[in-house]
Amino acid sequence: MTDLLVLCTGNAARSVMAGFMLETLDVGRGGTDLQIVTAGTHTVDGQPMGLRTRTALKSLPELADVELRGHRSRQVGMADLARAELVVVMEADHVRFVRRHYPEAAGRTATIHRLCEDLPPAPPSLGERVAALALADAILSDTEDVLDPAGGEAAEYEACVNELWVLCQRLITLL
Repeated sequence: MTDLLVLCTGNAARSVMAGFMLETLDVGRGGTDLQIVTAGTHTVDGQPMGLRTRTALKSLPELADVELRGHRSRQVGMADLARAELVVVMEADHVRFVRRHYPEAAGRTATIHRLCEDLPPAPPSLGERVAALALADAILSDTEDVLDPAGGEAAEYEACVNELWVLCQRLITLL
């Protein structure tokens, strides 16, 4: 079982989108080997998934029939990071947050863009491949960010979903 933590700011849009996508893709490939948890760096705990997030997810034919209820936003904690074999974040500022507050997890934390570009396929184990990336010391670039659609219109949420769908399809093949 691989524990994967997907992290964004409010745990209301990007991490939720990517979490549902990765779960769906894992099930679609017959997998049950991923344990995916989502959280945020600065949340209002207990908030349900917003209508724009849900609508954008449902706009993908592959997710149209996926049950999207039950999500509640929550703040990331030490237990989440200690358990995660890999922490997938949406922007460089999330990596900076982990480096500042949870330095012991910095070597397992990267943006989804960086992972899609730099994580080699198996074998060896995911832990070994992640360690080889030396993520704790990796130079960060805001060009790796998946832009936050929060507060935006439906089109911004759909653009975010479309970007994350491509990235999640790539990432799932590397896990």
